[in-house]
Amino acid sequence: MGYAMAAAFAHEGHSVMLVSGPTNLDVPDGVDFAPVETAAEMHDVVARYLGKMDIAVFAAAVADYTPAHVEEQKIKKASEIFTLQLVRTADILGSARQPLGFTGMLVGFAAETENLEANARDKLIQKRCDLIIANDVSKPGIGFDSDENEVLLVYPDHSEALPPASKHDLAHQLVDAIVDLKKLWVDRR
Repeated sequence: MGYAMAAAFAHEGHSVMLVSGPTNLDVPDGVDFAPVETAAEMHDVVARYLGKMDIAVFAAAVADYTPAHVEEQKIKKASEIFTLQLVRTADILGSARQPLGFTGMLVGFAAETENLEANARDKLIQKRCDLIIANDVSKPGIGFDSDENEVLLVYPDHSEALPPASKHDLAHQLVDAIVDLKKLWVDRR
C-alpha cells in the first residue's frame, strides 16, 4: 500500500520520499527512495527527512519488537522450550510529533485484527495524527500479500469507509482524501 501511495502522490505531481524495508516491489517512477533493513534504520532515516515534509504518511507495518540478541550461528536444539528475548523497537509514528518535532500533516496506518475503528481512533489520538487509515488484516484476500485492500478513514471528528478496491485505485482515492484534508487543515491553522 505504501508503494501504491508513493506512486499515486508522484503521479499527482507531489515530491515523494519513500522509505522502505526489503521488498520485491519496484520503486515507482519519480520517487526518491531510501532503503532500510531494520526498524532502527527506518527511524533514523525518517528522523533525517521528516522536517522537510509537508505531509508524512506512515504506511509501513514495522515490527513492534526485535530480538534482544542475534546469534551469529544457527541455534541448535538443546531443550524442549527455548525462550527468545525481545526488546521494543522505536515507535516511529509515535515519535513524529515529539521528539522529532514534526508540525506538518501526519497520516498513519493501523493494521488491526479486532475493534478496527476503536483501535484506529485510539492510535489517532495517541500518535497525534490528523488521519488514520485503518484496515482489518484478518479479512482474507485484502491487505498484506494481496493487490486488494479495504480501509476505514478515521478522522478526529468522523470515520468514512471506502469500499474494497485494488491498492492502485485505493491509493489514488487516499491521495485525494489526504490532499483535501490538507487544504482544510491549512485553513484551520
